[in-house]
Amino acid sequence: MYLSGIKKYLTTALILILLSLVLRLTVSAAHKTFLQQGIAEEVLRFHVLANSDSEEDQEMKLLVRDQAVSWMEETVAAAEREKGRELSRDEVAALMKENLSDLEHTANQILSEQGADYGAKASLEECYFPKRTYGACTFPAGWYQALRLRLGEAKGQNWWCVLYPKLCFTDSLHAVVPEEEMEKLEEVLTVQEYESLFETPEDWKISFRWF
Repeated sequence: MYLSGIKKYLTTALILILLSLVLRLTVSAAHKTFLQQGIAEEVLRFHVLANSDSEEDQEMKLLVRDQAVSWMEETVAAAEREKGRELSRDEVAALMKENLSDLEHTANQILSEQGADYGAKASLEECYFPKRTYGACTFPAGWYQALRLRLGEAKGQNWWCVLYPKLCFTDSLHAVVPEEEMEKLEEVLTVQEYESLFETPEDWKISFRWF
């Protein structure tokens, strides 16, 4: 009887510990999802997908990227001068959607000059991104609105940046976002969302403490 009681006690204790762990994991996952969705509502990403992983196609991707980023900066700046203010994320997204053909033309011009035998296709869509670090920020995995530029078969390694707020840089060796641009990112996010970009997630460690 005594051993049976101990066994029942240990079984109950183990079940409670497991339930507590499951609850913690569920709450943590829900909180992370909530933060990711909040961040996604305030940023617009730019995504360039290379034709393949060959050295030539990867170099082509970077050439197109440079011209595309310059085109985007000029297009947004012109619209802001016309309105006399900075554009919101939704306005930048709408502007990009209205000018997809111009972006494609810019990309195709570079591809043609470099002798590529494929073209570019631009689109504005909801895309799933894995967790990625950009400068000092680590953006959580999830769905984001993105301006996508597919080169040829778009089967190679990709390059991405944050188009809104203006966090795109093209110098991959010195991936440092200017402080003023980080301040703009901080302005559009909540305190929790912004701080979560700088957290380093740790693997869950399950430990049991017996008293």
